Amino acid sequence: MKILVHIITLLAFSSILQAQSKASIPYKDGVLSYTTYGKGDPVLIINGGPGIDSAGFGELAQILSENNRSILYDQRGTGASRLNSDASMTIDLMVEDIEILREHLGYEKWFVLGHSFGGMLAYAYAAKYPQRIRGMIQSHSGGIDLQLRNYPGLRDRLNRSQRDELNRLVQKISFGDTLQETRFKRAKLMAIAYLHDTTRTSEVAERLMTVDRNINAQVWSDFNLIHFDVSEEMKNFEKPVLILNGLDEIVHKNIAIHADNILPNSRLVLMENCGHYGWLERPEIYLKEVKEFLKSD
Repeated sequence: MKILVHIITLLAFSSILQAQSKASIPYKDGVLSYTTYGKGDPVLIINGGPGIDSAGFGELAQILSENNRSILYDQRGTGASRLNSDASMTIDLMVEDIEILREHLGYEKWFVLGHSFGGMLAYAYAAKYPQRIRGMIQSHSGGIDLQLRNYPGLRDRLNRSQRDELNRLVQKISFGDTLQETRFKRAKLMAIAYLHDTTRTSEVAERLMTVDRNINAQVWSDFNLIHFDVSEEMKNFEKPVLILNGLDEIVHKNIAIHADNILPNSRLVLMENCGHYGWLERPEIYLKEVKEFLKSD
């Protein structure tokens, strides 16, 4: 019986892998790389960052591909999405990349799931192309504007000894320490701020170590330059929106509540005992809500 169960499990996993398809789109700014999973109504997953590829969201994409065609893409300049030397890094151009991908895949409309920074990018896309969205999922989103700057940051979620150690490691790296061990220790301390379940710090730390800090700085600089705020556009966004946020995470719940108050057709779910990754820490709530939302129209 155990052998049969293992065979069935392997076959099921194999079928998911077979449903994956990797491809790329050459365009004027470089190459845009994407991966699709499964079949059904399309849902685009915009990962967090900025400055990180989409690799860490493969598990979520596979889960959602049970009933949908889930789509991941590497944001410009990350992963396999390469930029020409003269290409720029702005929110407007990142929005256009999403639209290029939609046109390439041939969808009139799709669901959009934006996580963390990806939620902010999803809001920017919805502000410019509302007619292209069937529904939007805001997953632990950075918000509809830049109010997140008004709330405690990463260091505020650490205790004093952790903050002191983080500062020491940051200083070592700034003075030229290039050891992988030093960078990983720094990332593990940072990961604590993102999680309720700290047993996952190593997993999250490995992801944080892949951030391209140059891209990250450029994108946040552009956010500040354009005074990012799409609240007026979202007041008129009639499509359904699901907002998911942890009650013990780096993104304050008030950011989610603020968006829920502005959006005319939103549902807010605040998850107890949950940090910044609902599908990891509270899958029984997060995945249930997302799957039900993707069934609706």
